[in-house]
Amino acid sequence: MNDQTPDHAPEQDSDAPVQEPRLWQGNGWTARVIKNEDDDGWAVAMYKDGESEPALVGPWTMGRDKKNPKPLDTPAFHTLVKTASEVIRRHEQQLHARLHKSTVVSTAEGELKVTLDIVPDEDNPYALLSAFDEMGERVAQVRVAPDFKLSPGSATTWIENDFRAPR
Repeated sequence: MNDQTPDHAPEQDSDAPVQEPRLWQGNGWTARVIKNEDDDGWAVAMYKDGESEPALVGPWTMGRDKKNPKPLDTPAFHTLVKTASEVIRRHEQQLHARLHKSTVVSTAEGELKVTLDIVPDEDNPYALLSAFDEMGERVAQVRVAPDFKLSPGSATTWIENDFRAPR
């Protein structure tokens, strides 16, 4: 066996937080101060554990010597975690809003909530058009193209056509 293998690395507590001037880890996040490629300054990249791409990259403050970055500290790390978490939450809300739409249509039998749920499958994307009665029971569901435009008018037409899949 080669002495360079990880088996010969000193043992560390993998749950111990890393708190170095340019690298902090904790609460499921890693903050890494990096050289800003666009100018002479510094940036900080926030990575959620298990993700290869940063959730947030932003400018980082220069230190007193005006050459090196200001070291990370507990308050800054907590602020960065909060900001990066908010960025992820907003992204998830936007994705959900793009993939899930609904409208309500009044019929002689009462109101129906019509939903469109897009399934962004890489090979075969599609959407499910569903109708629910006032009790929340699904009364119809059909598979439609992922670019189907749900509107009160298209929902009404679908209902009036006895829930047949729109073309």
